[in-house]
Amino acid sequence: MTAPRPPSRRLRSLRYSSEKMEGTGSWDVLEWTKFDPASWSSSFSNLDCLLESERIIFEGCGVILINTDEAGTLLVTNFRILFLSEGTRKLVPLGTIPLVAIEKFNKMVLKVQSNRHQSNKNPPKRLLQVTGKDMRVIVYGFRPGIKQRRAVVDALLKCNRPERVWDLYAFTCGPSKFGNTNPKERLLNEYFRLLGKSSSRASMKMIEDGSFALSNDLWRITDLNSNYNLCQTYPFALMVPKSISDEELVQASTFRARCRLPVISWCHPGSGAVIARSSQPLVGLMMNMRSNFDEKLVASFCTQLAGHKGARRKLYIVDARPRKNALANGAKGGGSESSSNYMQSEIVFFGIDNIHAMRESFSRLRDYLDMHGTTSSDGTSSFLRHGGWTWGGGNLSSMSASVSLLGESGWLSHIQSILAGVAWIAARVAMESASVLVHCSDGWDRTTQLVSLACLLLDPYYRTFAGFQALIEKDWLAFGHPFSDRVGMPNVSGSDHFELPIQSSSARSFPSSPVRQSSGSAAAQSSSSSHGLNDYSPIFLQWVDCVSQLMRMYPSAFEFSPTFLVDFTDGLLSGRFGNFLCNSEKERQECGISEACGCLWAYLTDLRSCSGTSHVHCNPFYDPSRYDGPLLPPAAALAPTLWPQFHLRWACPVEPNAAETEVQCRAVAAKYSDMKKGKEEAERKVDALSSTVESLSEELLNERNISRAARESAKRAIKERAVISRAVQSLGCKVNFTRSGDCTVEVEDGPRKCSHSVPQKQPENKTADVSSESEQKVCEALCPLSTREGMCRWPDAGGCAQIGSQIVGLKANFEAFDKLSIYDSYFTAE
Repeated sequence: MTAPRPPSRRLRSLRYSSEKMEGTGSWDVLEWTKFDPASWSSSFSNLDCLLESERIIFEGCGVILINTDEAGTLLVTNFRILFLSEGTRKLVPLGTIPLVAIEKFNKMVLKVQSNRHQSNKNPPKRLLQVTGKDMRVIVYGFRPGIKQRRAVVDALLKCNRPERVWDLYAFTCGPSKFGNTNPKERLLNEYFRLLGKSSSRASMKMIEDGSFALSNDLWRITDLNSNYNLCQTYPFALMVPKSISDEELVQASTFRARCRLPVISWCHPGSGAVIARSSQPLVGLMMNMRSNFDEKLVASFCTQLAGHKGARRKLYIVDARPRKNALANGAKGGGSESSSNYMQSEIVFFGIDNIHAMRESFSRLRDYLDMHGTTSSDGTSSFLRHGGWTWGGGNLSSMSASVSLLGESGWLSHIQSILAGVAWIAARVAMESASVLVHCSDGWDRTTQLVSLACLLLDPYYRTFAGFQALIEKDWLAFGHPFSDRVGMPNVSGSDHFELPIQSSSARSFPSSPVRQSSGSAAAQSSSSSHGLNDYSPIFLQWVDCVSQLMRMYPSAFEFSPTFLVDFTDGLLSGRFGNFLCNSEKERQECGISEACGCLWAYLTDLRSCSGTSHVHCNPFYDPSRYDGPLLPPAAALAPTLWPQFHLRWACPVEPNAAETEVQCRAVAAKYSDMKKGKEEAERKVDALSSTVESLSEELLNERNISRAARESAKRAIKERAVISRAVQSLGCKVNFTRSGDCTVEVEDGPRKCSHSVPQKQPENKTADVSSESEQKVCEALCPLSTREGMCRWPDAGGCAQIGSQIVGLKANFEAFDKLSIYDSYFTAE
């Protein structure tokens, strides 16, 4: 008989936790008797935090959030659990979780042990442990004797098990302002982009009449699956080789599991290389089954290399499974290809584990974070548990042991395997211009991870907001990743209502952390079970984690930020939107998801619309000109780490992480943006002032020109007056001008001397009173050139004229002066 094993560290941790809660720990500090439900408001229907069509089903006052030793009110609505703080009545994020995001919940009873010499008068504590799909473990404490916990559990079971599909909150809320355009149109637009037909835009009319079957020199779009008769889990439109007919596609589909035949997911616009996807071939146990149609279809991916006459490109067939798993599938009729049957092909096994291994790994990672975080779900700090056993006291062996638990979870190893495989695929396509066919068993889990990540590395368009949406809608949604099964959401397969993956029968779903297992004085009453058919697995969360690792390696290559990934993942897990309901495009069409439910993409776009590029979803380091080609990470750079924004936000909420640097950079970017706007505004003002100064300068220049012309005219007039005065005086006449403008002409004719005053010119409004005849008489009387006989002594002068405004009987004709040889030199200076 073997000796009993010593208590494990996991058990010791539990015992310490129990002692902490039973003695003078944080639990006993809370005064349960001070909570009077009657003193609380009985109606929370007008809470500002309630969403559209969200209604409260249960209210529980005096509930304790054990994680933070915080008292408050617990509300269960048709959408989520809300926990309001007692003092501020504000939402506590840790205690608030959407119902669909709950993986399981357990009822636990904590028996409080009394002193030996005292009777056991303390009633057991009622606990409800809620395990979320987003890495958090929440524990609520309830007052004994008032059956609050039972009411909460009943409300959870009722809200998470609707009798009809329309009872889900996504349908109750409706599309609201986040309407969803037809995803089929977006899929066709992405196909058009890949074929180089971006000028064509998809429409419902095009889908209805089947006119979307466009093509280029190598590939075409077929409507063979428009009614989902060829493959129920494939999209309505498929991109296939142009050289393969629809009849051959039908024959080839019979050789692949679930009829998921090889089709094109992405094609290189320059080299012609493609990334194709399918399910496993049905080669059988002896690996001797073949299909000429399947082999011809696969061979058609090996098109001729550009610039190489007659040379055909190589084809790599990637089997994402371990080799032994592929061989084991042969017993069920599946298996893997033989390179001898497929032209110019090479078979490569990536050795990525199945969905069950990923589920267990995710659960162990969550337990590790809960145990070794700042504060675990039992309210105990990892620094204080077992007197500092976890980290304190400089015990390096203990530190190493806790770190080894992270390694034992296997999560980071799985991430590294996926990233290594993706980098290998991208390198083959980018550097060898080779085509790659990827498959696993059914072709909708590991295949989708590898294909979509390879596209993300190869095509910079997929690293933008619009491209990221197109990538997920194409490779994840359209090609039938079973989101309802994998994310644990209700499904519609074979029933009129969604089957709840969370039940109240057994606690054997996943091993919980040692702190939360029922042992010693903590007795756990199960209230959860495994998900339907054990198909729950965080495959998509793992893929998003891989994207975050690539963003860490290439911080300037993505338009979106890690915060966007977190909000996107939360929106997916919440069940608030309909994009990720059901298991295939066909099921979503049958349920009318796009018409009846809101769109997550529209919601995220609306969040960004108010702030533009300064929004937290936008990457402030994004530099598209630098990363306008494929990303080919070396193997040495593929060592993954925990994703702080997602993995540590509940376990270590106050610890510094990469988000702080991003926040600081965003603040600097905001200041820079404000300064840039101020600079632009100042430049606009300077431009306006410059324009005004230029206009005034032109006006001043015009005024100067006018003034100069006036001065020149005045000088000319003075000169003319002086010349004419001297000329007239030389004829025996004197012309005198007064300052008032009067003119007096003195004429000497022999012994006679007369003086005539020349009247001022009449104003314009009185000129009609002066006749031409009277003017002529005055002119003749005053003219010094007139003889007694009435003749003119200077006939060449051209008649009478004016000097200024005075009639002097002499026209200033300088040519006549020249003929008379009258020059300035004849006159003396005045």
